[in-house]
Amino acid sequence: MTNQAGIRSRNLFDPKATQPFRLSRSKLELFTQCPRCFYLDRRLGINRPSMPPFTLNSAVDTLLKKEFDIHRAKNKAHPLMEFYGIDATPYNHPDLDVWRNTFKGLETLHRPTNLLIFGAIDDIWQAPNDDLIIVDYKSTSTLKKIDLNDQWKQAYKRQMEIYQWIARQMGMKVSNTGYFVYANCDTDRKAFDAKLEFDLSILPYQGDDGWVEATITAAHQALIHDLAPSPNQLCEYCVFIDNASQVTIDQTPGSTSIQKQLF
Repeated sequence: MTNQAGIRSRNLFDPKATQPFRLSRSKLELFTQCPRCFYLDRRLGINRPSMPPFTLNSAVDTLLKKEFDIHRAKNKAHPLMEFYGIDATPYNHPDLDVWRNTFKGLETLHRPTNLLIFGAIDDIWQAPNDDLIIVDYKSTSTLKKIDLNDQWKQAYKRQMEIYQWIARQMGMKVSNTGYFVYANCDTDRKAFDAKLEFDLSILPYQGDDGWVEATITAAHQALIHDLAPSPNQLCEYCVFIDNASQVTIDQTPGSTSIQKQLF
């Protein structure tokens, strides 16, 4: 629930609570980006401004899940997996739909902090040695060769590693190798013709979840304090708030005066 001032009153961390506090993979990622924004969100109910939903990306995810599920039911590898020489099949488990659910997902209780860490996966594959492989679907549109080298894709890698960590805490035998299934929309065409065409590729990634537990502990330490972390000068939201707070606007009718206060 959000009041008229735009401040959320639900899903807030209470240092005195004894019940586990649910902390999503995406909120843990928020902490890695900006501890202050994380604190404002989970402790005080002040969200970052929301972005428009990526409905086309969601549609691609849904269709990929349906496509891999066809081969899952047959206990056979998807042709794309065979093309890339991946010796595995889509994992068939009765809880897969739960693990894919945004509000449930894979979940595990981090007992030292009493934080229930969860995240919704896209897929899991199974190797012949029974290792489970975490798989994430991504969609984009670029003429560049698809890779994982862009700075903003480091968040994708952390996402994969958090999923691997949670799955291991749940007792799963998880491979360090995960895969990103990329759907790249082809724009090098003469006309739209009322349809989009995608090229599919698979990128392997060697995950290392060694950082996850320490980050959960650090996030918990931030939450239990009554003072928010300092503004992060690398965070565009913190910088915006800082700059906006130094501006005085003359609201006299007909006035357009704006003055910046220098401190």
